[in-house]
Amino acid sequence: MHARIGLSVMALETRREAIIGLATEGDRLGYDGFFLPETWAYDMTVLLAEAAARTTRIRLGTGIIGIWNRSAASVAMAAATLQAISNGRFVLGLGASTPQLAEGLHDTPFEPPVPRMRRMLTQIKALLRSERIPLAVTTNARALKLNLPPLPAPPITVAALGDAMTRLAGELADAWMPFLYPRSHLQSGAERLREGATRGGHSNRLPEIHPNVPTVVADSESKAREGAAWFVALYLTTMGTLYRESLSRQSYSEAVKAVLAANAPKFTGAVPADADELLEQLTVYGTPSEARRRLSCWLDAGADFPVLLLPPNLTPEDCALTLRTFQPMLQSA
Repeated sequence: MHARIGLSVMALETRREAIIGLATEGDRLGYDGFFLPETWAYDMTVLLAEAAARTTRIRLGTGIIGIWNRSAASVAMAAATLQAISNGRFVLGLGASTPQLAEGLHDTPFEPPVPRMRRMLTQIKALLRSERIPLAVTTNARALKLNLPPLPAPPITVAALGDAMTRLAGELADAWMPFLYPRSHLQSGAERLREGATRGGHSNRLPEIHPNVPTVVADSESKAREGAAWFVALYLTTMGTLYRESLSRQSYSEAVKAVLAANAPKFTGAVPADADELLEQLTVYGTPSEARRRLSCWLDAGADFPVLLLPPNLTPEDCALTLRTFQPMLQSA
């Protein structure tokens, strides 16, 4: 099965040359996208500019920028700049991020995110269409527009887990990027997208589904499972309550409790056997053949463009093994 496949790297990866090297190697091997999350390290828009200068065909995107990190205008300016630098290869990914990042790094209160996302999308899209920004706060000011030559606006991807945000993605975005979202629930998410698209007056045009999937390939199944378990355990135990609450709403509360118990009082990176379903539903892992089989399951479940989220600090050999594993599945193959 051939598909468009993207690459991403976890935020704990801080080796700049390794990050850019993943982009250039993905470009060389025929991968279709390279996406970087912005958290508490590098400014990803600057790194993507470097990646744009060192690649020729791969799509480059933010996966994702938090909506509390910048104003709509600064996001639009960065997006327009990256679209120009990359010769039209840029994808703008936006997400709610987390209360810890909004408040603990950006000194901005974390409020109900759906209204903020709607405002950001509306303002960014207007600016990228060379229109004046629809002001929402300083409404007595003279609204401005970007002083840039018109370019085709980049597609916009919205990261969402909850129903309301997913409907908003269906209404206003070009793609939906769920993360740690069960594979078997993608069609439920597609229904929320359809509801949003209907609300937006374009029920025949649904956003694509671009799941961000933790991916671990190794020469043994046990080693790969260990890496996948580390991914799932880390996000469920150390990244606030967002992911555990989302999975509990989707009928995985007992498995989530098992992971939390296995990582208390100290983080072990373990997922016990009775929570194995989380690994199957949330990740791609295994020896090369098993990893390809699991990725095929995501495609069969409705993923239009899976984005493989790689662990931090991979050796060059492990990174090469991972990229070679999925190369036969690439659409460009």
